[in-house]
Amino acid sequence: MSAFTQLLRTNRNYRFMWSGQVVSEVGDHFNNIAVLSLAMEHPHAGLVVTGVFLSRAVSMLVAGPIAGVLLDRLNRKRVMIASDLVRGVIALGFILSLTYKADWLLFVLSAMLMFASPFFTSGRASILPGIATPQELHAANTMTQTTSWASLTIGAFLGAVGLQAGYVVAFGFNALSFMVSALCISQLHRAEGFRAVQVQVGAGKQQTTTGFAQYREGLRYMRGAPLVAAVAMVSVGWASGGGAAQVLFSLFGEKVFRAGPAGIGIIWGCAGIGLLLGGTTGYWLGKRLNFVQYKRTIAIVYVIHGGAYVLFSQMPTIGWACVFIALSRAAVAVSSVLNFSQLLHHVEDRFRGRVFATLESLTWSTMMLSMMAAGAASTSFSPRTIGAWAGAISSTTAIFWTWANWRGWLPEPPVQVVGELDEVVP
Repeated sequence: MSAFTQLLRTNRNYRFMWSGQVVSEVGDHFNNIAVLSLAMEHPHAGLVVTGVFLSRAVSMLVAGPIAGVLLDRLNRKRVMIASDLVRGVIALGFILSLTYKADWLLFVLSAMLMFASPFFTSGRASILPGIATPQELHAANTMTQTTSWASLTIGAFLGAVGLQAGYVVAFGFNALSFMVSALCISQLHRAEGFRAVQVQVGAGKQQTTTGFAQYREGLRYMRGAPLVAAVAMVSVGWASGGGAAQVLFSLFGEKVFRAGPAGIGIIWGCAGIGLLLGGTTGYWLGKRLNFVQYKRTIAIVYVIHGGAYVLFSQMPTIGWACVFIALSRAAVAVSSVLNFSQLLHHVEDRFRGRVFATLESLTWSTMMLSMMAAGAASTSFSPRTIGAWAGAISSTTAIFWTWANWRGWLPEPPVQVVGELDEVVP
């Protein structure tokens, strides 16, 4: 029996959380396909699509600090359920855009949906070390991430098929998926509860109370934890080039290889296969690498990712392009699995909400800005030129990581034992 099958069979909490993830993430892609299809029906489709991406980027950037603080102050399980319920209502709200053909309605609803997202996704990362044993944690992290990548491919396909039944069905399914997810999360149970472990404050010291002060405390923790700061920097570096892929895949399928919608689907499918293979490889490596070997591996895979992306952009045939985009995405998946496994083992429980929400906010905001930049650049430059620059920019993360490691700025932090109270502040 594989570690993943055993995890689902023996760990009731993870089984419910994973089930909710599958349904809600497939529903997310129903929404994405429907919203972008609606945007494309507008006379100025390019501007509307850009507006949707910009509204999502801004809302994600704003939501990160708020979500992080609340996840570290409140019951994380209840915050996740509230996020699902709110997103379910917002998903139904998109039906209004079918009657009121107003651009601003798509922007507002997209922003609201994205704003509510990190309260769930960062909460899921925050509670994972509490519902999986130390021996299960690497497998749980790998399975959570590979499920997201699989749902991207499956959800996009089902969303395109489901859209044939109409926008109301697509938005209705998205809303229903959030309700199912909320029901699954409500089944989680842990004797210690789902609040973050808090330190005890000694005499003469005041507990940080305001949300802004707590968020600043979280940022200080991230800056003071070299590994966390380095992972944040390379995540942003990757996203600055990686976000352009969302636009480039369509441009390469339609304009470069002239393969139409089938070409777009083939490129996306190969990228998804690469992510799944990379996730499996990351799991295999994570069980065998020590911390020094882990750091070297991250530098190598970022070079492979960027180099393969550049080669993808220059290939003369769609077959070879698919080979290199699969390799590029496999390298990204390896780095993601290894980096998050390290964070799950080393980040203190009382800071997990702020750390994961900040990372998610920075990454997704950068990705969406990268999408918009690629879309704007496509009016003046060829897709091959944009792809080469995107790959080169993504590869710079390897330079930063290697330099920081060479200077000795990435020491191995202490492992945070699951269920054990954090160190008491004197």
